[in-house]
Amino acid sequence: MTDAISIEQRLQAIMATNLPLQQQLDAILIQGNELLPKDLLQHVLSTIEQLIVSGAAEHALKEGAHIPDFTLPDARGHAVSLSHLLHSGPVVIVFYRGAWCPYCNLQLHAYQQILPHILTLGASLVAISPQMPDQSLTLMEKQALTFAVLSDVGNQVARQFGLVFTIDEAVRTAYQQIGANLPAYNGNTSWELPMPGTFLVDQSGIVRLAYVNPDYTRRLDPSLILKQLTDLTCEAPSAQEMTHLSEK
Repeated sequence: MTDAISIEQRLQAIMATNLPLQQQLDAILIQGNELLPKDLLQHVLSTIEQLIVSGAAEHALKEGAHIPDFTLPDARGHAVSLSHLLHSGPVVIVFYRGAWCPYCNLQLHAYQQILPHILTLGASLVAISPQMPDQSLTLMEKQALTFAVLSDVGNQVARQFGLVFTIDEAVRTAYQQIGANLPAYNGNTSWELPMPGTFLVDQSGIVRLAYVNPDYTRRLDPSLILKQLTDLTCEAPSAQEMTHLSEK
């Protein structure tokens, strides 16, 4: 791995700043530019340009789409189903690339900070990646994550969301050089990843917020999740109103 210790140290230092998420992402991008050889960096970042040119994000689920139910194992092997989560309230679903991705680490750390607010609003948060459960457990422990981190081995659920793409063969060596040995992390040789995406799903299974950006250095700001979730909560009838309606 290219200067892995230095990158990890810088990542932790950026997290400690408590800057807005996008500023943290910009900071790790700048520091990555300083640490990685120019030709290696160009190969890694070429994935972004390829996804933008291909229009891959246009195939992702949009607001108003209905999410089919799914069940995935969490980091400790326990099955977690979307239908069970929706029974208790809305769900924020975050697709991320893997524990090896510094941008994903920053995003999940930032979302952990707003988790108490998400729970107060009656919702839950889950993060999904194609990596094996043991890799997810390592990430949870390292970042002290207390929400469910699920393993979508083979990207079956991410495929339903229209997020999956294949890393070009010419770029795979560059990924391995930065520590992203996807076959080792994901347990298969497909070299497939999901585009990072964040979705807010209401209790009827309808997407109320969808954010998918082919540029993986850009992520949805936590404040926008809370705003949309607050608006959704205001739409929902109170228990008293539901009782009144049922009496009619």
